[in-house]
Amino acid sequence: MEHSTPERLITPPARSFADRALLLTATGLGLGFFPIAPGTIGSLAGLPLAWGLQHLPLWGQVAAAVLGFLVGIPICAAGARLLGSGDPGAVVFDEIAACSIVFLLVPFTWRTAVAGFVLFRLFDIWKPWPARRLERLPGGLGIMADDVAAAVFSAASLWLIDRCAPLG
Repeated sequence: MEHSTPERLITPPARSFADRALLLTATGLGLGFFPIAPGTIGSLAGLPLAWGLQHLPLWGQVAAAVLGFLVGIPICAAGARLLGSGDPGAVVFDEIAACSIVFLLVPFTWRTAVAGFVLFRLFDIWKPWPARRLERLPGGLGIMADDVAAAVFSAASLWLIDRCAPLG
């Protein structure tokens, strides 16, 4: 009499190198597995990227943001698939990529970095219209789109704050 092995039921499927690379990218080199507030950790990881992109002309910054969004869709979709969830908290590529959008309209200084980070986290958690609706889009598109909306709200708010009370 042959038995089915219980290990087969509890052992996760073997992942290819490509799957492991996608998961590592989707989780921000594993930062998304941080046990407390992984989205906040992902947003913090996006700050050095945003700072680096500020050295490009505005058209380069916009191109990088669009590229990050387009590349992020399949990366986040793969991360969600590999983690078996629609929008797992461990997938933080969306926060990392969207963070650079926050600083498109203002120079990146330590003051704008703090204000932009706080605004981005608030808008990402609050998800005002249309962010919450965008979150419902399928797969990686929904994962990326709500963070881009939060980043656009944050960029506009940061620009207004900087115009009224310069942070630079």
